[in-house]
Amino acid sequence: MRPVSVWQWSPQGLLLCLLCNLCLGSPSPSTAPETRAGSQDLRFRLAGFPRKPFEGRVEIQRAGEWGTICDDDFTLQAAHVLCRELGFTEATGWTHSAKYGPGTGRIWLDNLNCRGTEQSVTECASRGWGNSDCTHDEDAGVICKDERLPGFSDSNVIEVDHHLQVEEVRLRPAVVGRGRRPLPVTEGLVEVRLPEGWSQVCDKGWSAHNSHVVCGMLGFPSEKRVNVAFYRLLAQRQQHSFGLHGVACVGTEAHLSLCSLEFYRANDTTRCPGGAPAVVSCVPSPLYAASSGQKKQQSKPQGEARVRLKGGAHPGEGRVEVLKAGTWGTVCDRKWDLQAASVVCRELGFGSAREALTGARMGQGMGAIHLSEVRCSGQEPSLWKCPHKNITAEDCSHSQDAGVRCNLPYTGVETKETWYWDSGNVTEVVMSGVRCTGTELSLDQCAHHGTHVACKRTGTRFTAGVICSETASDLLLHSALVQETAYIEDRPLHMLYCAAEENCLASSARSANWPYGHRRLLRFSSQIHNLGRADFRPKAGRHSWVWHECHGHYHSMDIFTHYDILTPNGTKVAEGHKASFCLEDTECQEDVSKRYECANFGEQGITVGCWDLYRHDIDCQWIDITDVKPGNYILQVVINPNFEVAESDFTNNAMKCNCKYDGHRIWVHNCHIGDAFSEEANRKFERYPGQTSNQII
Repeated sequence: MRPVSVWQWSPQGLLLCLLCNLCLGSPSPSTAPETRAGSQDLRFRLAGFPRKPFEGRVEIQRAGEWGTICDDDFTLQAAHVLCRELGFTEATGWTHSAKYGPGTGRIWLDNLNCRGTEQSVTECASRGWGNSDCTHDEDAGVICKDERLPGFSDSNVIEVDHHLQVEEVRLRPAVVGRGRRPLPVTEGLVEVRLPEGWSQVCDKGWSAHNSHVVCGMLGFPSEKRVNVAFYRLLAQRQQHSFGLHGVACVGTEAHLSLCSLEFYRANDTTRCPGGAPAVVSCVPSPLYAASSGQKKQQSKPQGEARVRLKGGAHPGEGRVEVLKAGTWGTVCDRKWDLQAASVVCRELGFGSAREALTGARMGQGMGAIHLSEVRCSGQEPSLWKCPHKNITAEDCSHSQDAGVRCNLPYTGVETKETWYWDSGNVTEVVMSGVRCTGTELSLDQCAHHGTHVACKRTGTRFTAGVICSETASDLLLHSALVQETAYIEDRPLHMLYCAAEENCLASSARSANWPYGHRRLLRFSSQIHNLGRADFRPKAGRHSWVWHECHGHYHSMDIFTHYDILTPNGTKVAEGHKASFCLEDTECQEDVSKRYECANFGEQGITVGCWDLYRHDIDCQWIDITDVKPGNYILQVVINPNFEVAESDFTNNAMKCNCKYDGHRIWVHNCHIGDAFSEEANRKFERYPGQTSNQII
C-alpha cells in the first residue's frame, strides 16, 4: 500500500488503518501478519526532513501522545525491530543526534536494548516508558530497507508532518537568447517542488544566509551577489506561481526545510505583493567551474588539503579522513551530525551534506583515529576549526569511523549513457588511449587520443566494457607487521626447487651451481585486510585456477602482489611476486564470520572485516636480494598490482619502507601505506631513504 501523505489523510482512512491493525497486527520478518499484544496500543511513524519514505525520526504514540526515542545505546538491532514495526523487512542503518531534526513532546524510550529478533519494541529492554535524561537533540532515526513485509497494510503507521515540505530545490536560469546554458546551472530563480508542482519563492526578506543554504543543497560550497535588478526586470514580463515566503535561514542548515519558512495557503489570492521571485547565484568549485564554462577564479595558493574522503563509490562520498602531524587518520562518529558533515563537504568543494554516516558505513580505516565528538556550528571553514576531542585508542574503534554523502551539482553526466553490451553490431570505435585518474566525472574528462582514434585492433572483440557496482572491496596491507617481521635468511639451494619452479628467485639463480650454494632472501610477513564494503574475490572462477603440484595448491590469481627493492630514484634492483597461493580468511574481526577457506578446493577470497596472512616462513614470501649491493633502498609492496579485481580505492594498495643494507644486516623502518603520509612527509621519505634508523633487523 502506498504511504498516505498527510494532506490526503481522512478520518475514514484512519479508521480503516485502526481496523486493519486490530485484524492483522504488524507482521514478523518471515510470516504473514499476526496480532501482537505488546504493540496494539502503540502507533509508529517516521518524521522529520529531509528524508525519503523509508527513513526518518522514529516517533511512537502511546496513551494518545506522540514522542521520540533517545539515541543512547541505540543499535542496528533496535532499528531492525522498529523498521518491522513500521512495516519494512529490515533496517539498513540508523541515525543519531536528531539527524532528521529534533522532535517534540515526550521522549518515550531511552537506553533501548534489542536483540533484533523481538516481535515488538515492548519486548526490548529500556529505562522504562517516559524515563529519560535526554533532550530532543539526541532523537534517534532509522533507515529501513525499501521493501515492505508481505501483507503489510500500514496498519499502525502514520505518515507524519502535518505541514508541507520542501522536497526539492532547483535554479531556473534566465532565458536570454537562444544559446544553451552550460551545466551545472549556477544562477537563476529559486524554485521549490511542492505536491502541486514547482513554485517560486517570494524574495521579501531574502538573505545571503538563505542563498548559502540553497547553494549547499545544489552542490555548491558558497554563494555570491547577484544582479537582482536584472531579474526584477525580467520578472515583470512573466507569470509566477509563488508557493513559499518568509524564508529565514541561519545559514548552517543542510536543507531549506530546516529553515523558518511559510507556505502560501490555497485560498491566498494575493501572493508576494511588491516582491519578486528570489534569485540565487552560486560559486562552483574548480572541478565544476570547468564543466560550466566559468572562468576559474584566481585564489591564493593553498597548502595540501587536510581533509579527504576514502572508500566511496561516487564523488562526494566516503569515509572522512583528516591529516594530523603528517599522517592521515579517521574521525570517530560520536556526536557526528549534518553540521559537521556539511563543513567537510564544503571544505572539499561540494555543497552541504546529504547524509552524515556513522558506523563505518563507508568501510573501516586503519591506523590512527584523530578526532572524536566533533561539534560544528556549520559556519566553520574547516573541520579542524570545530571543537573536538583528541582521543586514545581505547576511546573509539574503526567500526565507528564517520563518513559523509555530499550534495553535488547536476552536470547532465547522469543522462549520458555509457553502454556495455554484446558488441556484435558495433561498427565504429570512437575513443582510444583512455587514461583516467578516477576522479573525473565522465570519460570525456579523461586523457585520450581525441578525435584521432588509434586502435590497432578495431574488431568488436577488442571494444572496452564495464560492469558497475555500488560496493567494492578495499585491500590494505598491515604495514607495521612488515616492519616487525623483516629479516634476512641465507637459504640453501637444495631447499628452493619449488620456489625456482614458481619464479620466486632472481634470474641469476638459473646459473647457480644447483644444489650447492644458497640465496639471500629478505623475508617478512604479509597481512592483507579487506576494509571495503564487498568481499574480495579472484577474477577467475575455480574452473580456470592453476594447480601447482610442487607446492600442492591452486593459484586463483597469477599475480596477487609485487615485492620490489628500489633505489632512491625509483630504479628496481630486486623483485619478487606472490601468486595467490590461497586467498582465504585467516582471521576476522570479532563480529565477522569466516567465509573463505582453501582446503578441499574451497572458495577463495577475503571477507569484509577479515584478513589473509602470508607468514614470513612460507615459500616465496620474500625478495631474493642475493645480487643487491649495500646501500640505502626502498622496500615496496603493491597489492592487486594489475587492477584485476575492482576496489573502491587503489591509492592505498602500495606500502613503502626505508631500508639500509650493509651486506650482512638490513634495517627496515618507517613502513607506511602509500597514501598514509602528507605530501611533504612523502617527499622527505623519498629524499632520505634508510638514513634515520638505528634498529637492526
